[in-house]
Amino acid sequence: MTAGTPTVSALQAAARSRMLLNFTDYSAFDDRPIPMIVRGDGTDVVDDQGRHFIDGLSGLFCSNLGHAFGAEVGAAAQKQMSELVYAPSWSLTHPAAVRLAERLTDIAAPLGMERVFLTNSGGESVEAAWKLVRQWHIANGEPQRRKAIARNLAYHGTSMGALSFTGLDYCREPFMPMAVPVTFVSNTDAFRHELENDETAFTAFLLDEVEQAILAEGPDEIAMFIAEPVQNSGGSFMPPAGYWQGLRELCDRYGILLVADETITGFGRLGEWFACMRLGAKPDIITFAKGATAGHAPLGGVLMTARIAEPFASGKVTYVNGLTYSGHPLTATIALAVLDIYEREQVLENVRALEGHLASRLEELRANPLVGDVRGGGFFWAVELVTDPVTREPFTPEEADWLLREELSGHMDELGLLCRLDDRGEPVIQLSPPLVSTRETLDQIVDIVTEAVRRANESWQRHRATTGTQRSPQVA
Repeated sequence: MTAGTPTVSALQAAARSRMLLNFTDYSAFDDRPIPMIVRGDGTDVVDDQGRHFIDGLSGLFCSNLGHAFGAEVGAAAQKQMSELVYAPSWSLTHPAAVRLAERLTDIAAPLGMERVFLTNSGGESVEAAWKLVRQWHIANGEPQRRKAIARNLAYHGTSMGALSFTGLDYCREPFMPMAVPVTFVSNTDAFRHELENDETAFTAFLLDEVEQAILAEGPDEIAMFIAEPVQNSGGSFMPPAGYWQGLRELCDRYGILLVADETITGFGRLGEWFACMRLGAKPDIITFAKGATAGHAPLGGVLMTARIAEPFASGKVTYVNGLTYSGHPLTATIALAVLDIYEREQVLENVRALEGHLASRLEELRANPLVGDVRGGGFFWAVELVTDPVTREPFTPEEADWLLREELSGHMDELGLLCRLDDRGEPVIQLSPPLVSTRETLDQIVDIVTEAVRRANESWQRHRATTGTQRSPQVA
């Protein structure tokens, strides 16, 4: 410890007394310290106690390259800072932003994307997309299109515009009414659905629901349909075959713009630059963030087709939106360096090569009675937990809280894995390891999850044996 460096206990005290963390229940830290990550090491992170954890969630779906390339990215950033510290993107630009725009539109060219607006985060990207959609409709003589359609449980951000599209009641309720009128339709979760074994019928059911929502709200009043290619919240809901093609047809039929939110799925998470490429989706607009810099700096953006850009790029109307740090020289340079690394290290190829192995290892978890479903693709997976694999009976909210926060959380901590234990829908274990993970790292992750779920099942079975009809561990 060097002179002037805060001690661990001092940092813990300051974290507890001076910070307000994202979505954090501070009562959880009444009797334990706030977890504090101090260093990254490949696909591991190290906490202030010196303990190593496999980063099984890529930070927060961000650290696609793990923690092995920081020096290289930092060198590029330092060079940029020695040349130009800042330039706004208001009626002028700078070389790094232009090169990044070229690179991103080249990558997204197979999807018809020809222009990009740069932001700082996924939420800002969604908000910028909505402003683009609204102004596009106004420019095309349809100012009455003020409504949107999104999906249940979906998370699209927490700024007041983006929050409108977030289908999570607990996020929205304190801030009602929302800025944008939004109708929510079903996501693509097939588990427990009566049509789960008939993919064609399930697709038809979902698309019919979307069409009925359009008709109910007024086809000429809907401006946008927004969805993640694979929905994260609720646990890696893969779309059935034909779903995105059906959305495209419906949006074309009723004059609605289709927005794919690739904040999480973009930049290799599903083994392609964008998940839309894997799914054959053809949106009008793509929002992105996170993987664009692999977590090295905040940057996001909105990609659009030539048709969407035309009113603004032609000078007919002005896109009324702006961000001080849009296309910042530092973050643009970092994104360019990260894209170089993706290509040089064949990161997307690594995901494609190892997806089958990861999938087969995760399928082994079905042998545990707590595991009801395993779903996902690429390096983007979820394991849904149930009280009984035959009846598929879900846990009560109290039971889910016990299972995730008291039981599994402790086992994951002891065994050395960071992942997401989420109950925004049914309780799930979410796994999104760095895209540079090796076969051995993936095996370690699955081995830890297997052991943690084994321990949790033993606790659950003991509880059921001793409490009879009383199910909740909270009242055992």
